[in-house]
Amino acid sequence: MPVQQPTKAGRDPIEHASLDELQNLQLERLKWSLKHAYDNVPHYHKAFDAAGVHPDDLKTLSDLSRFPMTTKQDLRENYPFDMFAVPRDQIARIHASSGTTGRPTVVGYTLKDIDNWADLVARSMWAGGARPGDIVHVAYGYGLFTGGLGAHYGAERLGCAVVPMSGGQTEKQVQLIHDFGPRVIMVTPSYFCNIIEEMERQGMDPRESTLRIGIFGAEPWTGRMREDIEKRAGMDAVDIYGLSEVMGPGVAMECVEAKDGPVIWEDHFYPEIIDPVTGEPVPDGQEGELVFTSLTREAMPVVRYRTRDLTRLLPPTARSMRRMDKITGRSDDMLIIRGVNLFPTQVEEIVLNVGELGAQYQLIVTRDGNMDQLEIVAEVRPEFDYLGSADREALAGKVKHAVKNRIGVSSQVTICNSGQVERTLTGKARRVIDKRPK
Repeated sequence: MPVQQPTKAGRDPIEHASLDELQNLQLERLKWSLKHAYDNVPHYHKAFDAAGVHPDDLKTLSDLSRFPMTTKQDLRENYPFDMFAVPRDQIARIHASSGTTGRPTVVGYTLKDIDNWADLVARSMWAGGARPGDIVHVAYGYGLFTGGLGAHYGAERLGCAVVPMSGGQTEKQVQLIHDFGPRVIMVTPSYFCNIIEEMERQGMDPRESTLRIGIFGAEPWTGRMREDIEKRAGMDAVDIYGLSEVMGPGVAMECVEAKDGPVIWEDHFYPEIIDPVTGEPVPDGQEGELVFTSLTREAMPVVRYRTRDLTRLLPPTARSMRRMDKITGRSDDMLIIRGVNLFPTQVEEIVLNVGELGAQYQLIVTRDGNMDQLEIVAEVRPEFDYLGSADREALAGKVKHAVKNRIGVSSQVTICNSGQVERTLTGKARRVIDKRPK
């Protein structure tokens, strides 16, 4: 399909700055951020002292590797507000994670932080093809999750009309898309697949909707899923990246004219890739764990925050800042099945390469004695519900063979009717059900 061509290649001059100009700005802002964290956050004061470093030791960008890293556990241990670097009366907003695996991680923002965030999401949306005057349907969840409000403020800053739908109520999502005619939707890719299915269930052709730009984030998704969404919905699908601990959506954004990975807004976030086992930095182009240091955040600066996202840094193309490759998985979401490392996105790529299968799938892991067992549950597309048991066994055999050949894991594969794999109604898909004893 034709790519939506932007009318202007970026609105902020820094997006096209020279390398020297960018690095000089990064160094200036990094010195400020480290000092701000050291002077105002007891955790960083203790951590820097324990590592034998001081903010004044930063002379070049490479010196950052001498400073200690921050983990999600550090944030939980300082729950709720001990990571804040400004007095409580300067905090304008508080977001938090769900806390399903322990204490939630709490994030604070000053008014200036919120203003910067809105600017960066607006910058991101422009890069993704959105334009002032567009109607933007926001189906990210609102509330403590940063997705909904982050997208909302950015769209308004860009000059768009926002439909603040939030997640769930899929039938109503489709009705409002039909009635209001938005050009842009911001949502998780897995939930957008639910919306496409609901359109088709209602007898609508998703390609005939007014949607032309999909800005998808909040979960890993593959290039194969992008192709599937673009073909079924007749739109450009682009990747927005962010995480609440660093800011929220808008840390990085894919440019619609290139679609070659999200550009990291390096004037606000300094990226590194480390070996997830040793913690040592690795060169650009080599895969590892993504680490961020904030350069401009007032309320809650983060120093070398370990995102657990696995990717690599790529050279600039559409903008003068580096790109990040597709997230291949999370180091803490990696499954080890009989000694083999497996990420859900690897299975997603295989499932979507089988033309009769849809985008929804689940991995169910159990243990029989000392042996791990993997079951992959996938479903046919609605137009293939008529397939009988022999045809489904053949599809299962394709998936099973590909998983064994490409990943090295034996599995059982179940192919069910469309709509039978568990859906999430409000956001991120539940791809893994691990039933093994803890």
